[in-house]
Amino acid sequence: MRFLIGLIVTTALALAGAAEAREIALTFDDAPIPDSAIMAGEARTQKLLAALKAAGIAQAAFFATPRDLSPSGKARLIAYANAGHIIANHSRTHPDLRNMTADAYLADIAEADGILRDLPNFHAWFRFPFLSEGDTREKRDAVRQGLRGMGYSQGYVTIDNYDWYLNALANNAKRDGKPIDDAAFRELYLETLMQAVEFHDAIAVRTLGRSPRHVLLLHENDTSAMFVGDLAAALRKAGWTIISPVDAYQDPIATIEPDTLFLNQGRVAAIAHTKGAKPRDLVHEREDEAVLDKLFAERVLKQP
Repeated sequence: MRFLIGLIVTTALALAGAAEAREIALTFDDAPIPDSAIMAGEARTQKLLAALKAAGIAQAAFFATPRDLSPSGKARLIAYANAGHIIANHSRTHPDLRNMTADAYLADIAEADGILRDLPNFHAWFRFPFLSEGDTREKRDAVRQGLRGMGYSQGYVTIDNYDWYLNALANNAKRDGKPIDDAAFRELYLETLMQAVEFHDAIAVRTLGRSPRHVLLLHENDTSAMFVGDLAAALRKAGWTIISPVDAYQDPIATIEPDTLFLNQGRVAAIAHTKGAKPRDLVHEREDEAVLDKLFAERVLKQP
């Protein structure tokens, strides 16, 4: 009986969440990504800007990693900002806090801040590389405190996914001279991203009793430039409203710092973990490289 009552309550919450307005913001990590096998960096920026404009996305956020920022790379960040998009901090060298001290990590963030802060439309948001806040609570808390001292808030995500790996598979195929089916790749990308969106929203509805203002993690890579317009259309068809990250970060979960080290699946999954959810239930099945390798080989690579 308890199981049946629990199932009824969970279903009711899910239906209630589905009936509410579902809102999502788009954010892009690692800008400006260098030239790839598929696309030159400057061409990628122009293609991505055009796609965002055509899709009616007035404001996204670009979390920049200015590790050796060239004049052309800086110009690309300024182009995003001048188009109305937000520039934020993703560290200078994309380090992993698990492999260094909190002081060294904060110094890397500060170096990036010195490069980025004077750019137009800069916001003092920091997103952890790998979404990792370290391997100890001491490191986690020291960096959280250090960020507050620098005037930063967390540029958290609520929806994680492996868009970066799909991008790598396509680039590897291009470098190896393996032809791909463009339409099939687009379908696989959209299917994977939309599954991730619904997976994490279901976790939110179960955990919070509602669908929060979501923040989608993407990367400033070739797949984003190629497919962001299609992704926006798919989201809207599924009932999502695309909002500014500024609005997304007004959600009440922005004030929560989950007391866990299970943080690399985003804030919603971290909150769920603090409430007893098991990590294996908080990771989407397509965040498995073997799964994506198989799907890409079977559906996207053209057979000789």
